[in-house]
Amino acid sequence: MKVSLEGRTALVTGASRGIGRAIALALAEAGADVAVNYRREAGEAEKVVAEIKAMGRKAKAYAAAVDDDALCEKLIADVVADFGSLSILINNAGIASRGNTVLDTDPAELRRVLNVHAVAPAVISKYAIPHLRKAGRADIIMISSVATLYMSANGAPYNMAKAAEEALARTIAKEERQYGIRCNIVAPSLTVTDMGTKLAKARGTANIADLDASSPFGRVSVPEDVAAACVWLVSDANPYANGQKINIDGGNI
Repeated sequence: MKVSLEGRTALVTGASRGIGRAIALALAEAGADVAVNYRREAGEAEKVVAEIKAMGRKAKAYAAAVDDDALCEKLIADVVADFGSLSILINNAGIASRGNTVLDTDPAELRRVLNVHAVAPAVISKYAIPHLRKAGRADIIMISSVATLYMSANGAPYNMAKAAEEALARTIAKEERQYGIRCNIVAPSLTVTDMGTKLAKARGTANIADLDASSPFGRVSVPEDVAAACVWLVSDANPYANGQKINIDGGNI
């Protein structure tokens, strides 16, 4: 089956680089118009917009911190005003925690990570859902992490936040299926991004490529692996999967 997203508009949060960028480009390649959200990196976001426009698709960059409720509401309103509709929401924006024990974790960090990974997707989804309900077929994807499989030590803020995000996804899946909205989860493992490189260094690996030999299929996951799962989930190739989670880890569980 040929995957086509012609006639659909997507919003990808945190889309100026890394996984978000790959998802935005993959959705556009499949035929969608794409709203590119970013927090600070305007230049990088505009590069993504230019790449999407070069494919013949409509694209625009939107600056908004996802942990600001008012900016989330404005973001959705602006995207719908500019594109005319919204039928795909990818909640991708994220930050890392500092790798401390619970004892040593600053409560402010805990709240900050929870706000970005759990509260923000709920708020953005809240403002997007009235528009998604009008689309006939609509999709929400939560970009989570395989961290929720392991709940490793020294990662409580991130582990908690991603677990909450997954709970949100499964709740929305049940609440909104009557309106034709599917809500699913894509959970990357260590991925070749700026954040992934920093995480590898924190674990004692100076060059993330050094992990290729010990990784499934002889390489560390790349952003395009995550993007491919997202495109399938939001397309007509997926008519029935809802409230599900796909782990992008090469089967390394």
